[in-house]
Amino acid sequence: MEASAKMFSLKGKVALVTGATSGIGQRQAIALSEAGASIIAVGRNQDRLDALVKEISGNNIAAAYAVACDLATADLSSVFEEVLKTTGGVDILCNTAGVNLREPADQITPESWQQTLYLNLTVPFFLARELVPLMQQRGGGKIINIASLQSERAFPNSAAYGASKGGIAQLTRAMAEAWSSEEICCNAIGPGFFPTALTAKVFDNPELSAKNAAQTAIGRNGEMKDLDGITVFLASSASDYITGQVIYVDGGFTAK
Repeated sequence: MEASAKMFSLKGKVALVTGATSGIGQRQAIALSEAGASIIAVGRNQDRLDALVKEISGNNIAAAYAVACDLATADLSSVFEEVLKTTGGVDILCNTAGVNLREPADQITPESWQQTLYLNLTVPFFLARELVPLMQQRGGGKIINIASLQSERAFPNSAAYGASKGGIAQLTRAMAEAWSSEEICCNAIGPGFFPTALTAKVFDNPELSAKNAAQTAIGRNGEMKDLDGITVFLASSASDYITGQVIYVDGGFTAK
């Protein structure tokens, strides 16, 4: 294998991906598996997890395992124990599970606020903290969080979501400060508008979808394949000297 290709190879690595039953998480799991990583897919829907495991296993490149749980209510230590049972270790963590309730500011309740911040901000930190010792035992690792355009700017009906994603940007820097000396790099991907369950209302509105596309420098909304390269890059040794960064994959939305 040429040196340039070896840098991006994930052969022998194990990646845990949350929110793997749909959208960005599912795409990350597939992209990482195609680069050679074994996948621990975490999500709420057992049938979708089983289908993903079957798809990944069928490519004859990497193994895949399913861990069905709702991270909004699960004991994270039990997820940790399940990981130990399946693979014994983790090299890559993709904190991708999330929620956006899209509530107007005057309709947000303490319960819905807490629900959003817990899944989007609290779970990524405490799940990472559980897994860091496993990464240390294996000589290092990569943590990939999911930021948002709302890490930088406000959108309507998303105060709680925006607060959580602003927090993710800072949490990513804090994780990097805490763990990068242990060769655990922590970065975040900030997606633009991609067709996922969280953005269904946007893409179901042709005028709004077109408006968002026009806001980008490239002139289109994201396609799921646009996330493959950045995911593999941040998970691989090619990004070993990059940590504490939020990298926007938004077609230049934040540049205009």
